[in-house]
Amino acid sequence: MAGHNGMLGKSLVSRFLAEGFTNLLTVNKKQLNLSDYEKTDDFIKKESPDIVVICAAKVGGIKANIDFPADYLLENLKIQNSIIESSFRNNVRRLLFIGSSCIYPKFAKQPIVEEALLTSSLEPTLEPYALAKITGLKMCEALRRQYDFDTICLMPSNLYGPGDNFNENNSHVLPSLIRKFHFAKEANSPYLTCWGSGNVLREFLYVDDLSDAILVALKEWDPSLKGAPKQVDKSMLTYLNVGVGKDISIKELANLIANVVGYRGEIRWDLTKKDGTPRKLLDISRIKKLGWLQKTKLNDGLKITYDYFLKSLSEGSIRL
Repeated sequence: MAGHNGMLGKSLVSRFLAEGFTNLLTVNKKQLNLSDYEKTDDFIKKESPDIVVICAAKVGGIKANIDFPADYLLENLKIQNSIIESSFRNNVRRLLFIGSSCIYPKFAKQPIVEEALLTSSLEPTLEPYALAKITGLKMCEALRRQYDFDTICLMPSNLYGPGDNFNENNSHVLPSLIRKFHFAKEANSPYLTCWGSGNVLREFLYVDDLSDAILVALKEWDPSLKGAPKQVDKSMLTYLNVGVGKDISIKELANLIANVVGYRGEIRWDLTKKDGTPRKLLDISRIKKLGWLQKTKLNDGLKITYDYFLKSLSEGSIRL
């Protein structure tokens, strides 16, 4: 499992252990730089895993993506290309790559079906990260079609939960708002200012629900078209959306978080900041047909995530 110390990685390790899978292979990034192909190839060759799940990625919110576009493109390309190619070269039986809903066009028809990929232009503020994820998806697709390498990909909506990043400079919108409202409450601030208009719509997926989807996909999903010659098999879909089937505005999210945190001040919006994609609701009909359903309601997930934030804050174990 690549990226086992991240938010999704930690959730997935727990989920695998709960299912009785004890032969999990993980390695600390201080011991193995996954962007180094030679070292990654040596590691996979030596350990010979049956299945590889790629949770490892450089991720961040809209501000971080605007400030460091080259980093988000280059680092993600290095990490995923290194793992995917070395897995293929060393005969890994199955590989699952985690992408992102930002791969879809900025003005895609809603809800977004998987076939919307590459039908129009991307959201400019997230383009480098999105291009890296599209490249990873297409690499997996190409290896399956040319070499019959068993690769599958999942494209989740905005992810959140315990283990999230609350750093002021590179967090996503949901943990950023939790941090902002908490410290405004502590300071008894009469108002706080949030990024953008608050009118854009987003779909939020609790991390444990994505872990469930990963298990379902690994167990139940075979994208192959049985009996179709590989050279004419152009309709094979190798990636699935994972979401909750509904979205809310960032203003609505801010009000929910304010209520969970207990902040009673005024919420103001900085219209000089870019909103990003106006809406990106995913069509999740295909993953649902495999037997997966999202379980965690947003308000329940927010309470769990805020409790994690408070606990981590008291322990001094998160970067702010």
